[in-house]
Amino acid sequence: MDQTMLGESDIKLFDGVSQCVDYNFTCSFHLPNDAQALSDMALKPIILTVIKVLPEEKQADVAWGQAVVDLLPLLQGQSSFSSTVPLNPATKVPAAEVLGFNSKPTLDVCVRVSDPMVFEVELSASNVLKVTVETAYSVPESWLQISESSLCTYTAALEVPLTTERDQVLEFCDGRLKVGGQREEMGRQRKRPHQGILVPGNHFLPASFFYPEPIEQENGELTGPEDRTFRNEAETKQSRVSWDTEMHCFLDAGGVTRLRQKIIENRLWPVEIMRSIDTLAKGTKMQAEETSENPCHGVAFVDMKQLLCPGVSSIRGAYSIQPFSEEELLRKVNRSISILKEQVKTATNQVKGRAGSAAGKGGKNPNGSSKGAKDSKDAARKIYVDARTYIIIEMALDKPLVPKTSPEELSRRVKDLMPHRPSSPLRPSRADRAVLDFHRQVGDVMDHVSNQLKELFGAACVMSGDCSEEQVMAQLMGALHDSGRYFSWKKQLQLAVMRIVCDKMQPEEPFTDLQDFDAFISKLYACLKDEIGIAQQKEKMHSLGADPVKIQFSCSQLRHFASEAQLIGDYQQAAQYLQQLVWRYPNEASHVFELGGVYMFSGDYTKAKICFHDCMSIQETHQPSLMMCGVLEMMFGHYEKAKPFLERATAVDPTSVVAWTLMGLFHQCCNESILADKAFVEARVLLKAKQTTMQAQREEDDKDEKKRDQQEEEEMASPTCQSPTLKQDPEHSDQDSRAQDKLPAQSVGNRSPAATFCASIYTETLQFLLRTCALQMAEQALSQELLSPDGGRSVSFLYHLAKWQLLNDDYCSAANSLREALFHNNQDADVRSLLGHCYYLQGAFSDAQECYEQSLNIQQQPSDCHFVLLRLGSVYLQQEKFKEAKAVYLKACEQSPSCRTWLGLGAVCYRLGELSVAEHALTQASYLNNQNPEVWVYLSLICLKFNLKNESLLQEVTELKNQMSVGHQASGLGKNSQA
Repeated sequence: MDQTMLGESDIKLFDGVSQCVDYNFTCSFHLPNDAQALSDMALKPIILTVIKVLPEEKQADVAWGQAVVDLLPLLQGQSSFSSTVPLNPATKVPAAEVLGFNSKPTLDVCVRVSDPMVFEVELSASNVLKVTVETAYSVPESWLQISESSLCTYTAALEVPLTTERDQVLEFCDGRLKVGGQREEMGRQRKRPHQGILVPGNHFLPASFFYPEPIEQENGELTGPEDRTFRNEAETKQSRVSWDTEMHCFLDAGGVTRLRQKIIENRLWPVEIMRSIDTLAKGTKMQAEETSENPCHGVAFVDMKQLLCPGVSSIRGAYSIQPFSEEELLRKVNRSISILKEQVKTATNQVKGRAGSAAGKGGKNPNGSSKGAKDSKDAARKIYVDARTYIIIEMALDKPLVPKTSPEELSRRVKDLMPHRPSSPLRPSRADRAVLDFHRQVGDVMDHVSNQLKELFGAACVMSGDCSEEQVMAQLMGALHDSGRYFSWKKQLQLAVMRIVCDKMQPEEPFTDLQDFDAFISKLYACLKDEIGIAQQKEKMHSLGADPVKIQFSCSQLRHFASEAQLIGDYQQAAQYLQQLVWRYPNEASHVFELGGVYMFSGDYTKAKICFHDCMSIQETHQPSLMMCGVLEMMFGHYEKAKPFLERATAVDPTSVVAWTLMGLFHQCCNESILADKAFVEARVLLKAKQTTMQAQREEDDKDEKKRDQQEEEEMASPTCQSPTLKQDPEHSDQDSRAQDKLPAQSVGNRSPAATFCASIYTETLQFLLRTCALQMAEQALSQELLSPDGGRSVSFLYHLAKWQLLNDDYCSAANSLREALFHNNQDADVRSLLGHCYYLQGAFSDAQECYEQSLNIQQQPSDCHFVLLRLGSVYLQQEKFKEAKAVYLKACEQSPSCRTWLGLGAVCYRLGELSVAEHALTQASYLNNQNPEVWVYLSLICLKFNLKNESLLQEVTELKNQMSVGHQASGLGKNSQA
């Protein structure tokens, strides 16, 4: 270390049999335990030299080989370590041949310290900074014009913290000028500093290589699409200066604190670059004067802000080199002193001191030539700008300055923010079980009474004409009393009623007031009457052979009905459908999340928050719920609570573009620009990778489709391949054609609403936010999309802006935005359909009709095709275009049937006088939703048209009337008419 001789072993003989030399040599030295000494240990290795001792009558001893031992393990908490290091030759002849070894020779070295250099407490607070200067590309052409009498040195230097109060300079002095023509070798090895005292084989750091990295993943400058062509040419054809050197700097706790504080105070760190010409004819003073005004003195500013991001331990990128200017340095980093000039002055003073009076005095330049010299220097200072020179630099730390929170810690923080709530019961509640038991008891009584009637009046229960209803009841009650069944059933029903009183009605206190008791009895009577009616309906369905399980809707049907109700603004009904899904599948988090989305649209944020928390209780890693919990906390200004949710979302799925974009928006709200930029960069990288994968998949699908088309054409061209059975089965061909007609509708339903738009990280996030009605965050994402370089008022931006304006009930502004989008692209079905919705909500039904028809005529159908058909049919119905309305509703019933599609078809057929078809359609509508009053209104009108001859239909309407209140019907009719 420091070129100080630490010791010399005794002369040992080479054992040719074992092919080794046993030195058994130990030396020791005192190393001060201060910051500078520890930093020197990280920078400077121990050099071991093997010397061949020749006889005295021959020439002097010869250095045969050299080995290097790094002391960095001592700074990582180890008190001792052993290493086998290669012994590289000191001459051009391989060491194995010089020493007579059969293989490449090595040295076994053991390093030990009496006390640890860094104790465990200090180790956790310390760090090791690794600075790598790779290559400066596109250097000025004038650098290649060097005379033979001149020797150029290429130096790069920067200042880094050492302790709380001191800095140190890292100087890279071994740059080599290379002529362009090929790229730098990928996977090349990194080099050590101080290469002048090492043999060529020891220039390289063991197991440390340069690996290729995409330009878009770099942290520096020149990463845009317009810079890649220039960089590709510069790194292939143009001249460059290569260092490929890595320096290590040990930072104690104070140094780490100072490093963090310096980055906070000034994110730009200057790295100076200089080419110096050492002419043999020049004197020392002239060299110093030239260095002080060196026109090849440049500086690159490295942005260190990324090292303050959680979990980031390295940055690497290309940085443009600018002419060195003290004014520019002072403006950007609040410092005007050049560290390279200071280093040169120090070295010059040392040379002067050794030379003494032997150095001659140089003459001064005449004053007349100062102006011309200044102009030439100003022109020379522009060489970096004209050549567009840039340098690649990497900064790496052993540990991040800001540790990244572990997933376990994030999970714990999220759980702390969630209120404790018991898991969803897998069985019905006590009240539900009491009601089900009452239904079962009523059903048993009905069965027994039916059997008693059959015993009295025969299997057909045919009574004589002279028996009145009162006589039949008296005869039945007498038989029940005689058999004792009446008292037995009464006892069973009493127990069931008691369970309803205790588990469902739940009176809290004994009744002291007779009026309160009468009110409770009346309430109980009404409840029992309703439940008896329900039990009778169940028993009737069971007697007719109907299975209640079979009339349950599927999961896809319930989601479709909920989506339809949400689109028309009936959030209460949408919530009811989703609650059925949640009750049926209590362990499915996606259904609970959809229910929370409905509450977001209705403005009930408390219930929405409860749903999202329930999602995470079911599935701890449910990312959409984590993101929405963070969004809700941000909406109410609870940023400290929002942060764990969003961090957890990025940890659960690190490839989520939406999660990283929301994280960036969160940091923007907190005025943390560094962290926001980091999150946005991560989201852009992920989005580009996603788009590349999708593009490759589309190309592969296109190739497969072309192959299939070619095969079909070949099969059609060959007459032997035709099957006669297909020609003789027209029914089969009709089924195929009908199936093919349904396929486009299915593909339309699966298509993303903005699939045709150019996606950015903000539009991806907007789709998520608008789908959950998070309007405040959506507004922030819209502003970022508008201000981004790749954004602006594009079709994608205008489309999402219009959706946001629609959700805010600003129909005029939404229509203006969509008309502007259609000016750029008038063949987008989604934009057309959304403009139709704007006109529809404004009451401009003719304009809405035109937009709906145009959107359906476009080859790529709108994503909300079902909703478009519903509203287009409604417009036709209002305009009394019944045939057109019938065709539209029929198409809707074929593609995605629901209560509203069948209701629309029934209403149209009623207006056309096709009462049988209308009755069938309305029956289907009542089957899908028997709580829609409009359906029963039309069925009642049909009964009137039939002159009340349809007794079964009239009875069904009467039964429903008894179950539904008049107020509920009136409110339902008003809401449906408004929708």
